[in-house]
Amino acid sequence: MASLKDIKKRIGTVKNTQQITKAMKMVSAAKLRRAQDAVTAARPYADKMHDVLSSLALRVDEEIHPLLEARGKGKALVVLVTGDRGLCGGFNTNISKAAERFIRENKEGFESYELLIVGRKGNDYLKRRAGMEIIKVHEHLVGSGQVSYPVGALLGQEVIEHYRSGGYDGVFLIYNAFQSAMTQVQTVTQLLPIVPKEVDENTHVAEYIYEPSATGVLDQILPKHIEVQIFRSLLESAASEHGARMTAMDSASKNASEMIGKLTLQYNRARQAAITKELMEIISGAESIK
Repeated sequence: MASLKDIKKRIGTVKNTQQITKAMKMVSAAKLRRAQDAVTAARPYADKMHDVLSSLALRVDEEIHPLLEARGKGKALVVLVTGDRGLCGGFNTNISKAAERFIRENKEGFESYELLIVGRKGNDYLKRRAGMEIIKVHEHLVGSGQVSYPVGALLGQEVIEHYRSGGYDGVFLIYNAFQSAMTQVQTVTQLLPIVPKEVDENTHVAEYIYEPSATGVLDQILPKHIEVQIFRSLLESAASEHGARMTAMDSASKNASEMIGKLTLQYNRARQAAITKELMEIISGAESIK
């Protein structure tokens, strides 16, 4: 049985840990509010741009631009967005498993898949998995601060460059979409080639007038679309990570309180047992003197 000193020391350790988890929860809660506002502001623009580009892809010849052209089914690039730090529950593990599951379940879609990973945790998980070829890892791309559009734009340009020069036939984006502090949705979306919008056969498809030319317009708007979608995924992932960490630290703080209660009860019982033992020894000594 543990001594009183050992139990007391353990209670102190748990209390110190609880102070840390409470502080981390408060920090994540403050960051979550800002990240949630950023996601809410970015979603309408990103959704509308996706709708416009999907509609546009339906109306033009796919050969007019390389980002619209449907290629073969040889090699695909998977852009996975994870975090750099732990202590956020299953946030990183779940999205990494989603990427692994997507690749294994879609072997018939493409002959092979390669990974471009944002975040150290995704790399730590997938580099140990057989058949997961990782071409590049971006660590501390998001960091603990606010996600900026230039970061998403640079990553979008890199993805486009890989698509144009790397012989890829498709690009997929996998990230945690923010729903609430307790809920993150593993999301898989096809970035390239841009998929035409599905319409009913009875729906009239209107034509667009391009100025100065269709190619000139597409050269500007298609890369911007990729940048915006990646920027949105970074915002969604950042908000999801803060929410997951806040929830995990809240749960850890509650568990610490329960453990402190059990250890305190154990300490009181051990102390009472020690006092009782001392009293019995005193009584026995007094009886022996008589």
